[in-house]
Parts: sequence; C-alpha cells; structure tokens
Amino acid sequence: MTAGVDTSVWPPRYDPAYRPDPTADCWFPELECLSPETREALILDKLRRQVAWAWERSPFYRRKWDAAGVSPATLRSLEDLAKFPVVQKVELRLSQAAAPPYGEYLCIEPGEVARIHGTSGTTGRPTVFGIGSEDWARIGEAHARILWAAGLRPDDRVLICSFFSLYLGSWGALRGVERLGATAFPFGAGVPGQTLMAVEWAQALKPTAFYGTPSYALHFAETARREGLDPRTFGFRTLFFSGEPGAGIPATKRLIEETFGGRCMDMGSMAEMTPWMTNAECRHRTGMHLWQDLVYTQVCAPDTFAPLPFGAEGTPVYTHLERSSQPMIRLVSGDLARWTDEPCPCGRTYPRLPDGLYGRIDDMFIVRGENIYPSAIEDTLRAIDGFGGEFRVIVSRRETMDELLIRAEYAVSHADPARLAKLSATATERLRARLGVHPVVELVPEGTLPRTEFKARRVIDDRDLYRRALQEVRR
Repeated sequence: MTAGVDTSVWPPRYDPAYRPDPTADCWFPELECLSPETREALILDKLRRQVAWAWERSPFYRRKWDAAGVSPATLRSLEDLAKFPVVQKVELRLSQAAAPPYGEYLCIEPGEVARIHGTSGTTGRPTVFGIGSEDWARIGEAHARILWAAGLRPDDRVLICSFFSLYLGSWGALRGVERLGATAFPFGAGVPGQTLMAVEWAQALKPTAFYGTPSYALHFAETARREGLDPRTFGFRTLFFSGEPGAGIPATKRLIEETFGGRCMDMGSMAEMTPWMTNAECRHRTGMHLWQDLVYTQVCAPDTFAPLPFGAEGTPVYTHLERSSQPMIRLVSGDLARWTDEPCPCGRTYPRLPDGLYGRIDDMFIVRGENIYPSAIEDTLRAIDGFGGEFRVIVSRRETMDELLIRAEYAVSHADPARLAKLSATATERLRARLGVHPVVELVPEGTLPRTEFKARRVIDDRDLYRRALQEVRR
C-alpha cells in the first residue's frame, strides 16, 4: 500500500486527508516513478478487474465482446487488450437512444448516479454522462495529483474561466483544485461582459493560476489590454488548458507564456474519459504525460486500431482503470498524436505525447492532395511578426480546382501599406512551405474576426455547397 492510496483493492481506496509535502515533486512518487515493467503489472491487475466489472454489469460490453470472441478470461496480458473491439462515440449515442438516459454501459444503479453531465449535442445527439459519487471522488484525486505535477500547490489561487454547465472540463478542474487544497476561483465564462469582469477581478485578487481554453486566454489578454492593463501584472504562474490543441502548438504556447509570464500547460483527453487530465504536461513542459495507471492509453493505427510502437503517429485509444459508473474500454479519441517513452526531467516514467494532441482525424482536410491540419496553420501564423491574433480558413472550389483562403488579422503596428505587403508575402510563403499548397492570404484589421469563450471553430469548407450547386446545374 502506497501512502495515501490502497491499490490492493479495486477500485483503489484513496485517503482524502493525504497530501504530500509542498516541496515534493510528485504526489505519489512510488507510483509515478515506477519502472515500466512494474507499472505494467499494476495496470494489468487493474485492467482485468475493470473489464470483469463491465462484463458483469453492462449488456453493451457483453454483447460487443461476445461477438468478438473475447471476455475477461481471455485478458491474460496487456497485449491481449488489442483483441478487444474499440468503442466509437456513435455507439455510445445509439446505446443511450436505445436505453435512455445513460445507455447499457452504465455499470451502477441509476439511483447511484451523483452527477449528470454531458455533451451539448452541437454535432449530433447529446451524450449523457452519469457519474457515481465514488468515481467523482477518484476524479478529484487524479486531477489533484496531475495538477501537482504541473506545479500547483495549496497556496495557489486558481481562476477557472470556463463554462459551468454540462461541460465537464471546468467541473473537473474545480474538483482537482479543491482536492489539492488550493483556493478555487470558479469565475465561469459565456455571459456577456463576463470577460471584462474577470479581468477586473483578476487585477484585484491576483490569482496565481488560470484554467480555460487557449483561445479564451488570448481573448482575456486582449480585453485586459483594451483596459490599459498588462496581462503579466496579474501574476499567473501557471496556465493550464484543455478543449482545443492550442496549448500544445509551439507558437501558441510561446505566445501565451510571453503574454502572461507564466507556464503554459497542455492537458486534456475526452469528456467521456474523465479524469480528462490524464494526458497532461508536467512543469517541465516536455509534452503530455500519459498517466497510464489511471487511464491506460494505446496509440493506434487510425484504420485498424492496432497498437503502434513508440515513435509512431496514430490516434489515442483510451481505457479506464478506476471507473465503476460508465467505464470506457478502448474508446477511440479521433485525435492525432505521436508518442515516445523517452525520459522526462521530472523523473516520471510515463510515456509522453511530446507534441500533444495536434489535430483530429475529422479536422484534417485535403486540398489538392495535401493533408492539412488547422494546428499547422495556427503554428505558422502565430510565429509571424505582425499577426493580429485570429484567423479563419475557407476552403472552396472554383471550376475543378480547390482554393485555400486564409483570412488573417494584422496587428495595428503593421497597418501601413509597405508593412502589410511584406506581411502578406511572408505569410503566403511560410504557409506554402508548411502546407505544401499555395494559399490565398487575405489580411484584415486586428479585432475583425470574432473571439470565442469556448472552443475555437476556424475552418469553413464550402466545397459541398459547390458540388451541390454543380449537380443542380447539370440536372
């Protein structure tokens, strides 16, 4: 038994009074710095108990695994997990439509659900998350442990600028901050005028840490500057993010750190996988650690979902190891990442995603045969002097040729014609070199494009409209 947690039982029992010495680097050094071989034995033990729990209580998993010829009895090694079929988000929606509201993968009684969260349903039927009270406590334990690795301590004051609604990210951050013993400042987001109020409160109370999306942090900084305030004066030592890939994009990470003078920490997996912080950077910022003893992650081929070796690029596939209520076992993320087992200066022996989650399979679009990711466009633009902070990508088709239009803001300092011309030429050339296609760059004044308080949506693909119009003409 490690101090603070009993791993001999499943789910593990955590001591809610436990907290390490503030000078300690790790919350649980005995677990975080294990040899890979010892950790794999621990993971396999937890995994077998997790799978047995789901097999006994979930018609969804039993049918799926029966059809694939697998069961708890066939799970003899970690390699055997690859024989279990993956779960796609659409399956979860269909299960909840057939057995509302939680689906046939709820593994506790409905009356034991302590919290209901979910997706907004903006891209399909909303997904309902039913979380038991013991799971919620374990989520807090996991998040406190990971925030500790990011450098947060009990003397921190954390400004949480994210929606407090169905969205799980803000609630998970709040739960982790509270468990760690820091002061939580759950300010929220989304109400008209709220960003200005948050700036005023931050100026008065000087929080030492910030949570939100990278887009919102930059919007927060712009709002502060309009009030004549330097964002560096707020005193944010740590800024941790989820919801979009910006904090893992080198130019965006650098911009956030230069803007606020604090460490920019990339975190986040999926709401379904909460504790969502189990992909998270430590204070050394060498990429996201995969906290494998909490959520077991395989980076897999996007077409076959076969696990890939370290060094390869694929899509993370996640498996809960401590979830009693709605366990996800081999849930496909749809994100793109490269993983490595190279050591980190922090001493933790988890594998890492050195470049974070830098794109999504469904976010990728093809222009003239080239695979293009919005994160590559963002990284290129933010590294150019004179970029004004926001951009949009419009993909269209003229005759038989795809056209890539990038509408980017220019800074006030670059408003004169000569500097604009140079900025346009620089942006066009760097984007062409990075993307492999020649874009049309349209520069607009800083502040022209809308900001967001949640996840940025920057790509508009008009080619379907063109195809439909062409079909109508041909009729």
